[in-house]
Order: sequence, then structure tokens, then C-alpha cells
Amino acid sequence: MRILVYGAGVLGCNLANNLYHAKKDVTLLARGVWAKQLKQNGLHMKKTFHLRESVSRVPVITQLEPNDCYDVIFVVVRYTQLDGVMEDLQANGTKNIVFVGNNIRPAHYASLFPEKNIMFAFALSAGHREPARVVSLDLKKITIGQLKNTPSNETLIGQIFADTGYRVVYEPNMEDYLLCHAAFVLPAAFACYYTDGDLRKLKGNTAYLNRILDANIEGYRAIERAGHKILPASDTDYESTAYRKTCLRFFRLMCATGLGKLCASDHAMNAVEEMSALNRDMKTFFDEAGAKYPVWQMLERDAGRYLK
Repeated sequence: MRILVYGAGVLGCNLANNLYHAKKDVTLLARGVWAKQLKQNGLHMKKTFHLRESVSRVPVITQLEPNDCYDVIFVVVRYTQLDGVMEDLQANGTKNIVFVGNNIRPAHYASLFPEKNIMFAFALSAGHREPARVVSLDLKKITIGQLKNTPSNETLIGQIFADTGYRVVYEPNMEDYLLCHAAFVLPAAFACYYTDGDLRKLKGNTAYLNRILDANIEGYRAIERAGHKILPASDTDYESTAYRKTCLRFFRLMCATGLGKLCASDHAMNAVEEMSALNRDMKTFFDEAGAKYPVWQMLERDAGRYLK
């Protein structure tokens, strides 16, 4: 299969690197100085818990032409960049397109491609890009599928990720999954802005950590109120004591270790525009559902100058 990874940020580079080392026919689309760096010196990856830095000679292009033919295109750009790549994707003949990353309006984007097979995914990797390399924590896990009530892509997904070492979670209802993911991630982003990117400042601040969780629960209530499912299924009982204990344990770990920087603040501090757009569209969703979200709004105010 010929695979294009459209976008060379941390997530795109991790995906392309993993597919390349699995001997897949993968190409990476990059732009500007970073594309020049990749072409001249290869893709340098320094992964957490790995002593050595790897170098991969992934083929790089800088433009998707209408007649470029791929079996699947993974679109790995920020939420705020999606509108800017639509024309390229619509003009290209590739049938299978996977949008990877945060997305609160997947049905809208799928509707722009009535003759294509549209999927959505979220990959568990994080980190930051330096001038000559990518530093990341990559769990090699991806949740991927299509919108509900559309034809299954499970077989195709299995073919794409065969022999890659990925833990692939097939999800036939990606709209609800992505809504729930945003309801969990955005309160954590507010915490990053509240601390100017240093989550260690919240170590021991149980009151604030509980507010993060309260905002997440407000989001889940709104999602259910609008007729959507809570996904993953492990979060279904989000009102329970067990859910609170599990989440608080995770938040404390993030604030007490370098995990918070790798998993949350690196991205939040470098993607303020994206987080602002996600928050804007999430609040529109809440309002349309007639939901109340006072704790969410409190954390938003506390985020101060960052959110637009």
C-alpha cells in the first residue's frame, strides 16, 4: 500500500517513522525549512526511554498534486489548519483519507468529501519538535474508525497497520470518541495556561485538580444530553467515585513528574490557537445542547491571556 502522511509535526513524524520502520511504502509531506532538513539529513527521532536517536530516510514531498496516487492519506495537521488543506485533498484522487488529531466537527469535514471514504483517528504520542529532530513519547497506540452508520473500515485498517507493532483500537463511532476526548483534554490545557506551562506548580493543589475533573464531567454531561455516547466505554460511569479517583491519580502524576510536560504542556503551549478554536467550538456545542458549564468557564477565565 502507498501511504502519505500529510503533515510533519510531532504526530505526523511519529506515524511516518513507525510505518517506515515497518517497511511500509510511506511518504511524508512537509513544508518550509523543516522539509529541507528532512530531505537533507533524514528524520531524526529521540524517543523517551530510548538511549539512541534514530534516523529514518522517509521520502519527503512538499506538495500534494491532483494526480498523486495513494492508497490512503493520513492528514496530521492541527485543527486550525484543516480548512487550509481541504482544497488539496478534494482535488486529489485518493479515496481513503484519515484525519488524525483533535476534531470537534468530524461530520462537517466528512461531508466535504461525499465521494471519498473518510476516517478519523487519534494517536497516543506527544512531545515537541526541535530544529533538527523530534523528541517524543510514543505509545504506538491509535484509535481509528469512521462515523457511525457508515460502512466499516475495520479490514482496511487492519491491512494498513499489519506488522507495524501498533496497538490498533477500531472505533466505529469516532464522532462521539473525539467529542469526549476534547472534553477531557481541554480542561487539562486550561491548567497548562494557568501555570504558564509548568504543571508542577499544581503539585499538591487538590482543589484545582478537582476543578479540572469537574469541568471534564460537565463536558461529559453535555455530550450525553446531546444524545451522544461516552467513549471510551471505560469512562461511561464518569459520575462514580472510582472514575474520580482514577482521574485524580493521573492528574497528580502529571503534575509531579515530567509526564505533564510531555503529554500536555508541550503541545498546549505551542498550540494556543488550536486549543482556543477547540474551546470555542466545544462551547458552541454545549450551548446548542442547552448545557450549563460554570466550572469549565471558571477554568477558562483562569487561563487568562492565553485563550483567544
